[in-house]
Amino acid sequence: MAYIAGTDRTQAVLLPEVVDDYVRGDNPVRFLDAWVAQLDLGALGFQRAVPAETGRPGYDPGDVLRLYVYGYLHRIRSSRRLEQETHRNVEVMWLLRRLTPDFKTIADFRRDHPKALKGVCRAFILLCRRLDLFGGELLAIDGSKFRAVNGRNRSYTQGQLTKLQRDVDRTITRYLRELARHDAAEAGLAGPSAEALQDKIAALRERGARYGALQRKVAASGETAVSLTDPESRSMMSSGRIEVCYNVQTVVDAKHKLIVAHDVTNAAGDRDQLSPMALAAQDILQAPAPVVVADQGYYHGTEIKACLDAGITPLVPRPRTSANEARGLFTKDDFRYEAAQDAYRCPAGQVLTYRSTTIELGRTIRNYRTRACGRCALQARCTRNKDGRKITRWVDEHLLEAMAVRLRRDRAVFARRKELAEHPFGTMKRGMEQGYFLLKGLPKVRGEFSLTVLAYNLKRVLNIIGVPRLLDALA
Repeated sequence: MAYIAGTDRTQAVLLPEVVDDYVRGDNPVRFLDAWVAQLDLGALGFQRAVPAETGRPGYDPGDVLRLYVYGYLHRIRSSRRLEQETHRNVEVMWLLRRLTPDFKTIADFRRDHPKALKGVCRAFILLCRRLDLFGGELLAIDGSKFRAVNGRNRSYTQGQLTKLQRDVDRTITRYLRELARHDAAEAGLAGPSAEALQDKIAALRERGARYGALQRKVAASGETAVSLTDPESRSMMSSGRIEVCYNVQTVVDAKHKLIVAHDVTNAAGDRDQLSPMALAAQDILQAPAPVVVADQGYYHGTEIKACLDAGITPLVPRPRTSANEARGLFTKDDFRYEAAQDAYRCPAGQVLTYRSTTIELGRTIRNYRTRACGRCALQARCTRNKDGRKITRWVDEHLLEAMAVRLRRDRAVFARRKELAEHPFGTMKRGMEQGYFLLKGLPKVRGEFSLTVLAYNLKRVLNIIGVPRLLDALA
């Protein structure tokens, strides 16, 4: 039996084929072309949205935007590879009408339009809201570390710089001793020559001067570290090792696991990100009272209160970080608060009454003590403080206690956090191969990540409702 035969490459056709014949009616590029065409590129902030009356013609920003969205949708982010696709990819030829911008034009477009790219991503999220693809009832917030364009050996903390400076000083001292031996000894002494030692000392002093300048730079900036290639990136723990990264934040809606809001920060921790992300999602969804779940890294009383004040119900578990628990002593959980008396009852049955109020890190803290500690039989298991045990209470701690009650009651709701929040990051890093940034600087990586979020959401929506319905929504 013969194989299926192809067409002879030299065979002429009677009627020339058109590129449109190669693109089916349900091909995603048809929606992509129509959607970009109805965007107000000038209002979004794209340069040259209206062509100049004089001068050399440039590329329509809509065409380059189409190329980028297509590239991110198909795991192609490099400007050089995108340029190659314009010459060999039939879908791209159709999408760009056979335009072939060079890689520099393509790269400059992404670099110069970070805010506009965020606006494009938001425009698609609003289209998803019109299509009723968001539930708006349960949201999951999470963060992940995406590698920056900065090697680990090009990022320094203050401690690392101090150690490097100390090592340089020790080496210089050792070389100076070698020079002294050369001066005191006869010619023919084994080891480096005096001239070689002097060159090494000069190089070390130059290196020490660089470290000193970096130390002063870190101290003046108020930051904990400095990165040389991408100054706004930071060293963070990622997958069990230290990497130079950015901290990417997302808010995922439970209905279809679509990303509602996103941001990129260079803060290593998540504790200050809960309310900004929750409020951003609430603004986009126009949902009056969503439930927001997040892991214990987001536990921060002020952030939780901000969510509650906005009508958002947060569910965040409290991390167990008590030093007393590590020492085998009673923790605050072993003391029962009695609201009617505004006092705490200790494990021995004694009452700790209110004594004073202090302001700590901008929060109002109430302090409770008792005079019974000195004669208590459980003192050795309670405190090592000679003045007795002190319990502190934030003035709004009742909000945290109420949230803990809701967590115990709504365990099934919180159990969905991992499947909602971590699924998009797994898709981006593994399926889309976009777990690292190509641009440098916080504003630019925010624009770059907006393209990743847009591609993720678009991929899911295409699977959920398909191209025909998306085209109908535009019409």
